[in-house]
Amino acid sequence: MGTLDGRVAFITGAARGQGRAHAVRLAEEGADIIGVDICEQMSAVGYPMSTQDDLDQTVKEVAALGRKMIGFKADVREYGELKAAYKEGAGELGVPTIVVANAGIGPGGTAVSQQTQWDEVVGVNLSGVWNTGRASIETMIKHGQGGSIILTGSTGSLMAPGVNDAGMLGYVAAKHGVIGLMRAWANYCAPHYIRVNAIAPTTVRTPMAGGGSIDDIAQYAPHLLNSLTNAMPIEAVDPADIANAVAFLASDASRYITGTVLPVDAGNMVRR
Repeated sequence: MGTLDGRVAFITGAARGQGRAHAVRLAEEGADIIGVDICEQMSAVGYPMSTQDDLDQTVKEVAALGRKMIGFKADVREYGELKAAYKEGAGELGVPTIVVANAGIGPGGTAVSQQTQWDEVVGVNLSGVWNTGRASIETMIKHGQGGSIILTGSTGSLMAPGVNDAGMLGYVAAKHGVIGLMRAWANYCAPHYIRVNAIAPTTVRTPMAGGGSIDDIAQYAPHLLNSLTNAMPIEAVDPADIANAVAFLASDASRYITGTVLPVDAGNMVRR
């Protein structure tokens, strides 16, 4: 018996990294998964992004646990694509009562304009979260079964390094905006027993963070090193650590927790 038996989760950015970890962890608890990912490169991103093969691998890992997963190639900046994936997935697996707005990018593309960096980072990290909510919330309310919506913030949602680069400013502004969305939706959804919370990870060992190596991050963002230093003597947490927090917030163990930010930060924020 899992804590999420019989439930369906809708996860963005599911091809790899934190998104894959969330899909696998929720499947371990009995959930079926609708997963979406852009599966292509964006110009403002300096690291290799996910591919269709990555998304297919997530589907395989969920299937190996005896659960169902449908993967869709969709850009969270495009509401029509996201809504179509949600609708088709819900038609096959059932209406999700768990939504994880996880898709996000980190800045770092140096061959594009400051405007492009701002537009792409804010487009994915903030507008994409808004699109995820508007693709799912009203259907969840009509479904009448309550549920849990979990937004991926960051320690960058709660503090800000001293930078003036458009990509990094866009990242910080977007992650602060995610907390505003979470609080507004928490109030809006509460009468329907739909809980809305955010997680705030420190650096996570994913391709976006150079695998979580501080040495790698130092090569492209040395000005961030102080803000990335944790109180506990580790450079980065694992995707599974974030997925465990997501599984808790998705489950009935957190049934009266809403409107909160849960840091999974190895003490990063206690240093502020």
